Amino acid sequence: MSSSIDDLELGDDSVFESAAELFRAMAAPMRLKIISALCNGEKNVSELLGTIVTTQPNMSQHLNTLYQAGVLGRRREGVSIYYFIANDKVVQMCRSICTQIAIEQG
Repeated sequence: MSSSIDDLELGDDSVFESAAELFRAMAAPMRLKIISALCNGEKNVSELLGTIVTTQPNMSQHLNTLYQAGVLGRRREGVSIYYFIANDKVVQMCRSICTQIAIEQG
C-alpha cells in the first residue's frame, strides 16, 4: 500500500524534520541556480562559475551545503571535482515551483 502526505500522522516529526532540513538546504537563490545548472548533467566548479556569477569560495560553500544535505553528489577526476544531482526528487520539486512562479509572473 502506497502512502501519501495525507497518510502521515502529524506526530511523525522525523518526516517533517527531514523535509525542513532539505528545504533549508535549498533556501538560497544561489543554490537553486546551482541545482538548475546541474539538471542537464554534471559540471566541475569552473564550469559552474562560467554560468553562475559568484566567487569561487561562495560557490564552494553552497556546493558543500547541497552535498551535505544529499541533494548533490560529487566525484573526483584528476584535480577537478565534478558535482551532479543525487536526488532527482529535488529537481522535480524545484522545476515545478519555479515553473509555476514563472507562469504567475509572466
